Amino acid sequence: MGIRVFIVDDSAVVRKVLAELLDGVAGIEVIGSAQDPIFAQSKMRKDWPDVIILDVEMPRMDGITFLKQIMVERPTPVVMCSTLTEGGSKTSLQALSLGAIDIVAKPKANLKTSLPEVSQELITAIRTAAKANMAGVKPRRIAPIPRVPSKLTADVMLSKGISRNTKKTGPMIAIGASTGGTQALEAVLTALPANTLPILIVQHMPEKFTHTFANRLNELCKVDVKEAEDNDALLPGRVLIAPGGKHMILQATQFGASVQVKDGPLVSRHKPSVDVLFRSVSKYAGGNALGIIMTGMGDDGARGIKEMHDSGAKTIAQNEATCVVYGMPQEAVKLGAIDQEIPLHKIPEIIVAHK
Repeated sequence: MGIRVFIVDDSAVVRKVLAELLDGVAGIEVIGSAQDPIFAQSKMRKDWPDVIILDVEMPRMDGITFLKQIMVERPTPVVMCSTLTEGGSKTSLQALSLGAIDIVAKPKANLKTSLPEVSQELITAIRTAAKANMAGVKPRRIAPIPRVPSKLTADVMLSKGISRNTKKTGPMIAIGASTGGTQALEAVLTALPANTLPILIVQHMPEKFTHTFANRLNELCKVDVKEAEDNDALLPGRVLIAPGGKHMILQATQFGASVQVKDGPLVSRHKPSVDVLFRSVSKYAGGNALGIIMTGMGDDGARGIKEMHDSGAKTIAQNEATCVVYGMPQEAVKLGAIDQEIPLHKIPEIIVAHK
């Protein structure tokens, strides 16, 4: 049986074009459509879909309100398709934080000719959504961890000696995530105290989205969260998120640890790539690092975290039960790269305990 899809969009043209596009795709079946969530609920009760394609602006009930309702009453994979979800908008991040699996920007004009251009992106999103573990999507809150009192050492006066070989950073955390990661990262980061060790994150996102995502997290968290810029320093209580469309690389110099933000080709089909970050961490942090690979489609990060593991770093993976998509963690486990698999709510404890 194919993936059963229901379309909710106030435009009859959009519903018709999408249905025609998707009905011609092997393994996907459009079982119905509706002009707004009220009609959709009535139709879907009789035949509930595997994936819902959802617009934002609609009469009687908007898509964000309906998304909240779906995730509470009957969690179902949702792909948002709207003109309001382009360019890293707040609407996009709100939808992802509420449990939407993916975002596809709908063209604002010439729908009959423009929609087919985004069809491949939409098909990929639908197939990814159909594999999602909705137990891992449900909104969750992790109890905040109290601030750990600082204990001064000789480091406040002088740094430790560094070998003549490659310079190493101090203790730090590197995290990689993809599908389902926006919600999972929010749950983890909001639980951390302000004096947490420096954290570097690659979350697969397009350009502009990462800036909005970082700003939103910064408003919610005790730690300082920002989209990484070239030569940003690693500091206690700082979380740097790789910008969409660029790779983020850890570097260690005589002036301390910082990041390089560089353009380059896709690595493991992604930019930013988790593999690129993890390789740099294995080189410049070694056994001082904690590597975490979280929910996501594909295998980006699996080889990189194996390199971290082999360099002496502690490595953990989010367990299957709490992942939206158990792809990246599973590939890392297969490579023998993971010391321990743990549920999402335990990750903040591991981060705080890392020294």
